[in-house]
Amino acid sequence: MARGSTRPTSRDVAQAAGVSQAAVSLVLGDKWRGRVSEPTAQRVRDAARRLGYRPNLAARNLRLGRTRTVLLVVPALTTEFFAEVYTGAARVAAQHGFGVVLYPSPEGVGPARDPFASAQAALDGVIASSMAADALTAIRGDQLPLVMLDSDPEGSLGAATVNLDITDGIRQVAEHLLGLGHRRFLHLAADVPSWTFEIRARALAARLADTPGTTLRTARAPISVDGALAATETALAAPGPRPTALVCDDDKLAVGAYKAARRAGLRVPDDLSVTGLDDLGLATAIDPELTTVRLDAELFGERGMRALLAVMEGRTPEEGDIPVHLVVRGSTAPPPPPHD
Repeated sequence: MARGSTRPTSRDVAQAAGVSQAAVSLVLGDKWRGRVSEPTAQRVRDAARRLGYRPNLAARNLRLGRTRTVLLVVPALTTEFFAEVYTGAARVAAQHGFGVVLYPSPEGVGPARDPFASAQAALDGVIASSMAADALTAIRGDQLPLVMLDSDPEGSLGAATVNLDITDGIRQVAEHLLGLGHRRFLHLAADVPSWTFEIRARALAARLADTPGTTLRTARAPISVDGALAATETALAAPGPRPTALVCDDDKLAVGAYKAARRAGLRVPDDLSVTGLDDLGLATAIDPELTTVRLDAELFGERGMRALLAVMEGRTPEEGDIPVHLVVRGSTAPPPPPHD
C-alpha cells in the first residue's frame, strides 16, 4: 500500500490482517476476549504495529461522550497570575491527554454569556476561581465535575477546593510589620465580594488584635491603580493619627498606594511602609521594590488540575493548602519616630 503521508486507518489494518474492521475495533479497544481468537487478535496487533496505526482518539472520545477537555474559569487576564494558573493546569492536563480551555469572565466586559451550546456536551470538567463563580451558573458548569480555587471549603460549589494558605501569608505580613514596630495600620482591601478577600481581612484583624496598642482602619478599592490611588489619598487625609503601615490585598493596589503616598509628600518606606500580595512582575518594577507575599500560581493551577482528575476518577484529591511566603524588599522599614 502506497500510503505516502496519509495516516493509516482501521480499514488498512483490517485488510493487512485479513479481518473485519469490527474485529480491529474489538482488538485495539481491548474488548476481543471471547469474541475474537487469540491468534487473530495477535495478527491485528502485529498489522497495526507494522503500519504505524494509532486510533483516532478524538472520534473515540466523541463516541464515548468524552472530549478530554477541561474549562478553566478565571475573573480576567489583567495580571499574569491567572495566566500562570493556566500554565500549571495545562501542563498537568497534557500529561493525562486533556486540553484546557480558558474562559476569562470579567464583570461586564466578558465574552458571550454561554460560550458553549451545552457545556456538559463540550466539557469533561471545570476548574473555577471563586472570583468568577457567577459565570458557572451561566455556562451550567456547576453541573459538571467541578473544582473551586480560592474558595471556602465549607460552602464550596465544587466537589473539591484548592486553596493557597492566604491566612498564613497575611499572618507573615503582620508579624513582619509588628516586628518593625508598627502599630497604626491601614488595610487597603480589594472591593470584590469574594471569600479570598474576606479571609485576608479576617486574618489581619485577628493577628493585630493579639497585640496591644494596635489600630486598624480599612479602605476599600477596586483592583486597579487608579482605584487604589483614590482610596489611599482619602484614607491618608482622614483626621487622626496617620497610619505608618499599609497592608494591600494585591500588588496592583500597592502601586496605587505608592502614588498616593508621593502625592501626599510621604516617602516609602521612611514615612509609610507598604506591603502587597501576589509577587507579580510589577513588584520589582516599582521603586522601592515591594515587600509582598509570593503565591505559586503555576503550582496552584497544577494542584487544581490534579484535584479535578481525582474527582473525575472517583479518588480523593490531595489535601492541605499550598504554602506561601513573604518576600521582604525595600518598601518596609521601622515607623518614623513620633513627633513631639
